[in-house]
Amino acid sequence: AGGSVPDVADVRGHLQARRALEVAAGGAHSLLLFGPPGTGKSMLAQRLPGVLPSMSEEDAIEAAAVASIEGEFDVRAWGRRPFRAPHHSASAAALVGGGAVPRPGEISLAHRGVLFLDELPEFDRRVLESLREPLETGTITVSRARRRAEFPARFQLVAAMNPCPCGHHGDPLRNCRCTPDQIARYRGRLSGPLLDRIDLVVEVPAIAPEALTRGPAGESSAIVRERVQNARGVQLSRQGCANADLPAGEVERHCHPDPDGERLLQQAMQRLKLSARAYHRVLRVARTLADLAGAERPGAAHVAEAIQYRRSLDGR
Repeated sequence: AGGSVPDVADVRGHLQARRALEVAAGGAHSLLLFGPPGTGKSMLAQRLPGVLPSMSEEDAIEAAAVASIEGEFDVRAWGRRPFRAPHHSASAAALVGGGAVPRPGEISLAHRGVLFLDELPEFDRRVLESLREPLETGTITVSRARRRAEFPARFQLVAAMNPCPCGHHGDPLRNCRCTPDQIARYRGRLSGPLLDRIDLVVEVPAIAPEALTRGPAGESSAIVRERVQNARGVQLSRQGCANADLPAGEVERHCHPDPDGERLLQQAMQRLKLSARAYHRVLRVARTLADLAGAERPGAAHVAEAIQYRRSLDGR
């Protein structure tokens, strides 16, 4: 009986991760999954393209145009959202683009699709910092001595990481061998400004073997995709873009919560000391949650869930 409570909590954690994946797809939000090795972080990320809505013809043309520059366009993949997963040893030029004649990198090849970065802290810090501009603007500028090129980079970032160097901090099944200083240095490889640009941070906990057989059956990708498609349709009709792509000046207009939600958000701003960027990202996520639920405005429940996704890696 003593082990049943952690098992239930761990299964609940995986349900929350699935929920976060649907929310990320529903509003094109960036997502960070963290937890011990072997808990399904990469598998969840690889399932994301299967629940994303269909590409518009304009988006398909843009993605095909970027792929054709690198000679990677395949007519059989027309209308299929790109999924790029560069290794953590990739250089800044490979990720951002470069060369004597500037060419697109992985973030542009992921345009209108998914950029998956596994083992996020293992990437060179300069490489990670190069993500900040495209996450805000949807474009990346590559400058060389005599040439300058701007490439589209409206990608959906999904990242995964272990909680510590050995991977088992907080794992009920295996002991962590890391010191607090090692854990702090490992997590410190991710800068505050980069984490501030990630909308959803979700833990994927380890599950005891006996709990796997008792876990609830999941929904098929087709069912989740239908909800996502409906939510995206609402967003396109209302504002012409996904919630994650809303300009800051339009957030208050389209994402303003009801009085209870606004009161809760103001309290969270004071207690959690959220930045202005985090405030807008919470509102965008709350708007997505309301869209998935078919609500006219974000309410207190939507705001509370959106705030939960802003959790700090140090505030476990």
